[in-house]
Amino acid sequence: MECRPITRRGMLLGSATVCLSQALRSASAAPAPLTFDDLYGKIGVLGMSFSDKVKTLAGQDVTMQGFMAPPLKAEAKFFVLTEIPMALCPFCSSDADWPDNIVVIYLDQAQTFEQANALIEVAGRLEVGSWTDPETGFVSLLRIVDAHFYRAA
Repeated sequence: MECRPITRRGMLLGSATVCLSQALRSASAAPAPLTFDDLYGKIGVLGMSFSDKVKTLAGQDVTMQGFMAPPLKAEAKFFVLTEIPMALCPFCSSDADWPDNIVVIYLDQAQTFEQANALIEVAGRLEVGSWTDPETGFVSLLRIVDAHFYRAA
């Protein structure tokens, strides 16, 4: 390949290419929206299987809207995101009351918890597969980690 001297036109075209490349990278780095309907491909007698979308997004940044289940304790660094508002702590009621559409949220830093009836949006990295929290012993199948949340508009 022959090297050519750098010209003003070449510099401008090179800058435009770099800018376009950076814009495309940042657009593709935007968190992917995920809904409760997106979580599972099928639910049958053998249990639940994750959807293709969840499998594809594993390890990537996502956003998700839902409701904060009442936390176990005020200083907890995690909470459960549910599809519908819950008035009671899901850990304090029977398993018959436990929703089948939940995602565990591990915060990047402590935040003030929202009321259970407030719609929130969570952003963080999606982790897929069974995992046991070494501090609490809580087992989860889906988690959004390094997360933060705010009230949805």
